[in-house]
Amino acid sequence: MFGRFLRGPEEAQAVSTIDVREAWERLSRADSEVVLIDVREPWEYRSGHAPRAVNIPLGQLATRVDEVPRDREVLLICLSGHRSAQAARLLQRLGLPRVVNIKGGITSWRLHGLPVE
Repeated sequence: MFGRFLRGPEEAQAVSTIDVREAWERLSRADSEVVLIDVREPWEYRSGHAPRAVNIPLGQLATRVDEVPRDREVLLICLSGHRSAQAARLLQRLGLPRVVNIKGGITSWRLHGLPVE
């Protein structure tokens, strides 16, 4: 009962999380309308990113929120899953309910042999 009062404001709403294999499955469906946003810095994104990923760095996300579709599921990825979890909480606070963090980020993505551009 008191747990919700002890958490920080960014933890008030739970962030949905999936692993990289589930993310790839959702993205690679023929009828997929899922959006993938990579919240790493541009130089990190250029070093390799998941197919279909759009780069909106975490530090720019609040000012570029209009680029994030509100009518589709939005998957968020970073290097390890930390920044993308922050991004998910931010987007939830900004009124986007269908955001999902990809656990392990691009590091896990590569370890699982998933495609990188």
